[in-house]
Amino acid sequence: MQNDNKYDMMIGTPIKTLIPKLAVPTIISMLITSIYNMADTFFVSQIGTSAAGAVGVDFSLMAMIQAIGFTIGVGSGSFISRSLGRKDQKSAEQVAATGFFTALFLGLLLSFFGLLYLDELVMFLGATETIAPYAKDYGRYILIGAPYMCGSFVLNVVLRSQGNAIRSMMGITVGGILNIILDPILIFGFNMGISGAAIATIISQFISFIILFVQTNYIDGSIKIRISNINFSFKIYKEILRTGLPTFYRQGLASAATVFLNTSATPYGDAAIAAVSIVTRITLFLYSAMIGFGQGYMPVAGFNYSAKQYSRVIEAFWFSVRVSATFLALVSTIFFIFAPQVISLFRGDDLEVIRIASRTLRFQCMVLPLHSFSIITNMTFQSLGFGLKATLSSSARQGIFFIPGILILPKLFGLTGIEITQALADALTFVLCLFLAISILRDLKAQETQEAIG
Repeated sequence: MQNDNKYDMMIGTPIKTLIPKLAVPTIISMLITSIYNMADTFFVSQIGTSAAGAVGVDFSLMAMIQAIGFTIGVGSGSFISRSLGRKDQKSAEQVAATGFFTALFLGLLLSFFGLLYLDELVMFLGATETIAPYAKDYGRYILIGAPYMCGSFVLNVVLRSQGNAIRSMMGITVGGILNIILDPILIFGFNMGISGAAIATIISQFISFIILFVQTNYIDGSIKIRISNINFSFKIYKEILRTGLPTFYRQGLASAATVFLNTSATPYGDAAIAAVSIVTRITLFLYSAMIGFGQGYMPVAGFNYSAKQYSRVIEAFWFSVRVSATFLALVSTIFFIFAPQVISLFRGDDLEVIRIASRTLRFQCMVLPLHSFSIITNMTFQSLGFGLKATLSSSARQGIFFIPGILILPKLFGLTGIEITQALADALTFVLCLFLAISILRDLKAQETQEAIG
């Protein structure tokens, strides 16, 4: 009965009411997730420029963990939404259990091999000789927490995919607040330095994991994660990867892009690495709000597509684009105007960091509103199960356009090439997604017409 009520909510509630209802808790969850990194960057930056650069280097490591968790989570969540839209409870339970335990295992592998080759890993991620000791101190603890961090990302998405966005938000929010509290205590109060920031993060992530696990398994109204429901079949993994791989490409390429970015910035010293690290965290914070809104939109699109409510999918698409574009236009204007003041919060005593980071941030603010269309287009493909187009659109920003750009532009324009690469990649991604979106919207309109005739 409870599942029937949820089904009716997903296909019957007005779009303008339903998406905000699901998106607001999801936005909070995503912002809190990025606050883990933002808080670490803020407090660690008070230690010194090299320490601030180390957090940027280890951002690639965090991106790897997120790539595993969100790949399995989004792939599972998309399949769960479509299964529940068809009222297929059994398939939803199988994919939830399979995805969760797979993420734990993959996180364990990353932890083992990462700790085994830690010295080589931090240098590969772009650390300089002065940054490497800080990067190892931070990365060591992050790797310890990798298994349950991967599991948390899956639980988070599995809850959202069923319309339980508030429950998802609760687990992430508690962890984020705890991280902000523990950071200064462990870094400065216990004089643990950058290691304290990493320990604060993995403690907070573990608390989030426990809360999300309890919310999933011991409170009525959600699919339970049971070992007995695991199905290591080709069919299950095919469904998870079909819509999860675009997220892997997006997150994995973000990690690779950061490595290339750090490497390109190395000739300009620790100040340049620290600057791009700070800007990456700031834009990720803004980007997370957009991702959160899009992930609130995804189950609505998936449910209604499977229920053949094509007009609601189209309505949800344009509503999401309009709202997110308005939000991003507002925040990008604010951050463009006050870029030096924002950067000085992190490294107020390093004028070179402020100069480089302010220019980089302003370039990215100029194209930030375009993300609204690009992200919603990508998430439409994922939620409807269009794996190839989802992969193409998700790979564009950091893979197709950014990585070639960061290899070419600094050679042509020096430091300015580093500062403009991401903004240029974002603009080109928008153009690509515009062409891709025309086809899917045309198909949805045709299916809507055919359904009305039939």
